[in-house]
Amino acid sequence: MNWKKEAFDGCDIVFTDSLDVLREAKFFIVAVPTPVDEHNVPDLVPVIRASETVGKVVKKGDYVVFESTVYPGCTEDDCQPVMEKLSGLKAVTDFKLGYSPERINPGDKKHTLATIVKVVSGCDAESLETIAKVYELVVTAGVHRASSIKVAEAAKIIENTQRDLNIALMNELSIIFDMMNINTYEVLEAAGTKWNFLKFQPGLVGGHCIGVDPYYLTYKASELGYDAEVILAGRNINDNMAKYVAKKVVQHIILNAGDVKSSRVLIKGATFKENVSDIRNSKVADVVKALKSFYVNVDVEDPYADSDELNHEYGFSLVKTVGKDYDAVIVTVPHQEYTSLDDSYFSSITKPHALVADLKGIYRGKIQQRKYWSL
Repeated sequence: MNWKKEAFDGCDIVFTDSLDVLREAKFFIVAVPTPVDEHNVPDLVPVIRASETVGKVVKKGDYVVFESTVYPGCTEDDCQPVMEKLSGLKAVTDFKLGYSPERINPGDKKHTLATIVKVVSGCDAESLETIAKVYELVVTAGVHRASSIKVAEAAKIIENTQRDLNIALMNELSIIFDMMNINTYEVLEAAGTKWNFLKFQPGLVGGHCIGVDPYYLTYKASELGYDAEVILAGRNINDNMAKYVAKKVVQHIILNAGDVKSSRVLIKGATFKENVSDIRNSKVADVVKALKSFYVNVDVEDPYADSDELNHEYGFSLVKTVGKDYDAVIVTVPHQEYTSLDDSYFSSITKPHALVADLKGIYRGKIQQRKYWSL
């Protein structure tokens, strides 16, 4: 995420990596990334390194609260021993430990830190109340006091697991409905007229939360001897949607252009969601990779993403100018700059046989001069 220094003007804040400065603090909040590796195994290196840093500076009477998404038990079983070993202190008796999961939604101006109820937990009744009061200073929506650290950890991880599974269901329905020549968004629109229908949509599932957090839960379940079949099935569906999209586009090119190696595809949108610059775990990179495996020539453009960052993370850059004569255009996310695009725009940059692959259904009923397809 690209922060501008102006955002911190007038703020009473100090950025430091000095242990001497950190020793002056009494309330520590750990909010580091918790990714998975290439085998979808939790990578606890950042949170353990942070625990080591805190362990070197924590004092008697201090508070340490973790916000990073982890599996239930990680705070007390993995992080606490590290801090105790380096500090020579004991949690609960010497310093207090807590967990309060972050609930930030990137790009959302309505649901912010202050307006989202904050789940808080502590290692004992005293720490729970103190931690709750600290967060109540800034969270106007209030706090929810969880009964234990493990409960708070579990609450966070199922938030994104639930969303992941619901989106996986929509993606699977989309694949089935496509075989029936039924538009998924029309089905969802009709079904959504019932008061208790959950309004999820199909799409690529990336980002630092939904596409990652379920693996922390399934990893812990596996350690306990249980295979989380439903959760992993949902992850499998969502992780393979990029290949599915690429396959649909390549099939169209083969049927209508013939020569795949000379074909050109434009991808509009490289971030993991609309109207943000965040490219973490963007599944658009998987679409690019899948298309290039068929020797398709791919251009990518995005008004928010940073080209150098994309090149560093995924090995491709953004085009400075959108070209002409594309055999297909894939619109991956509904950036506000894309929502006003119309039939004439797509006709102007594509060949007559081209496909407009609208993954989020924002142009439904608007594309007449080119072949239209959506999830």
